[in-house]
Amino acid sequence: MLPTSTTSGGGMPDFTVTGIDLAVIIGYLLLSRIIPLVAQSRMKKKAKASGKETDETEDYFLGGRNFIWPFVGLSLVATNMSGATFVGLAGGAYEQGISIFAYEWMSAVILVIFIFFILPFYLRSEAFTLPEFLEKRFDRRTRMSFAGFNLFANMFIDMAAALFAGAMVVKVLYPDVPLIVSVAVLAILAAVYTVIGGLGAVMISDSIQATVTLLGGVLVLIATFNAIESWDAMVQTAGEEKMSLILPADHGDLPWPGLVTGVLIIGLYYWTTNQLVVQRTLGAKSLDHGRWGSLLAGAIKLTFLFLFILPGVMALSLYPELDNPDTVFPTLVFDLMPVGLRGLILAAVIAAITSTVDSILNSASTIVTMDFVKTLRPKTSQRGLVTIGRISTVVALVVAIVWAPFIAQFDTLYQYLQSVLSYLVPPVVAVFLLGIGWRRTTATAAFLTLVVMQPLGLAMFLLVEVNGLVPLQFLYAAGISFALSLAMLVGISLLGPAVDEEKADELTWKNEYWAEETAELKGTPVWANYRVLSVVLLAATAGVVAAFA
Repeated sequence: MLPTSTTSGGGMPDFTVTGIDLAVIIGYLLLSRIIPLVAQSRMKKKAKASGKETDETEDYFLGGRNFIWPFVGLSLVATNMSGATFVGLAGGAYEQGISIFAYEWMSAVILVIFIFFILPFYLRSEAFTLPEFLEKRFDRRTRMSFAGFNLFANMFIDMAAALFAGAMVVKVLYPDVPLIVSVAVLAILAAVYTVIGGLGAVMISDSIQATVTLLGGVLVLIATFNAIESWDAMVQTAGEEKMSLILPADHGDLPWPGLVTGVLIIGLYYWTTNQLVVQRTLGAKSLDHGRWGSLLAGAIKLTFLFLFILPGVMALSLYPELDNPDTVFPTLVFDLMPVGLRGLILAAVIAAITSTVDSILNSASTIVTMDFVKTLRPKTSQRGLVTIGRISTVVALVVAIVWAPFIAQFDTLYQYLQSVLSYLVPPVVAVFLLGIGWRRTTATAAFLTLVVMQPLGLAMFLLVEVNGLVPLQFLYAAGISFALSLAMLVGISLLGPAVDEEKADELTWKNEYWAEETAELKGTPVWANYRVLSVVLLAATAGVVAAFA
């Protein structure tokens, strides 16, 4: 039996890290860095022996495009999970309630859309990066503008948030350690195998982190449930609003129309157009493995309600007066978990957070190398490209370290992530979706939409969210920006010259694709048919949402 809380009256646990906990943390962090490098080295030798060795750049930046679906799925989860899940979801649930689960269950829906209508075109293009895909669909101007935004998002949004999440855990354990020091140490831990091993080492590491992190979530859930008086008492303490997935239209945090105007759009950006995430599916062995891995990730996302969100709500009964919601998870771990086991969970949290950072570093270095260096200096050798990738990894790391402390001014980590994305990503989603779905979309329309609407979004973020000059809920802002971006795309496309039909034909949706695939799927076992599996995932999602609506 796991120990029950001794501080349920509102006091704070003792955050002393014992020698056993520290030994477990150090041991785990070392092994989680050594194992991926050793495993990747063996995979390379095996590939070489079988005559399937890939070129150096493909091996470093896309893991040789040889990953099977469990690695794809677990890496997708780890990349998403570690940036803000433990710290951000628990803190967001403590502050806002289970409605924050909207970002998780919507992910399952979006991943189904991704594997049906978007991933096939990415893999068909054989692009290294999503900016490269835009060049194949549109032109080089669009590629460069989106590559620039991807680098900006990687360093100032994704990586900075992940490092800040880890620093918050460290701050609970060692309050006197400056935030910038914690951020720097975590960044260096993440950089070790990213710089050396590339995406192959990252995906192996991600799979390990995801497995251990999910196990840690199960243990904390059990311990937290044992600590509260009862489920009914917890529900009464939390209140009806915090136990509801659907909130009123005028709610400040997550109004229900915002599920469509904001959550869906942010999710489409993250899961379908963000190099950081999509790079895992670009490294899949085949389209089927990319699809199966994505469905696995969607199924795991549904468990986040129980593993990470409900413990944050339960913490309201145990610690009703926490000053900082982002300290909820470490508080639960130190108050409820036994020595040694809490060391393992804390190690998993720190390693999982660095897992997101390593993924972002690999994504950033891939964009710098393949979208800028190789495009502008096409004669650069493969070894030279890999070296430049490693250098750009370190540079991106330094920028994120300097920026991460800025996030402290937001109420919760999740508020920072969702609010900044709401203003910056709708034009990206519009360009990708309309580019794949409508052959008439022109290169000039795509380019102008990105270079006009994104700077405008940044200006609005500063005016609304930072300076508070305009009373606008950020999820509604996302919907407005998306609608304006679509209008701009359609208007400029219709007013401009016709597109290059031959160039657009290969990378835009046609009804024939669906008919051809339907014929190919005949005779496919149910357990391997991605369409059947997608229906099962959507039904499970609907069931969970209905149960807590």
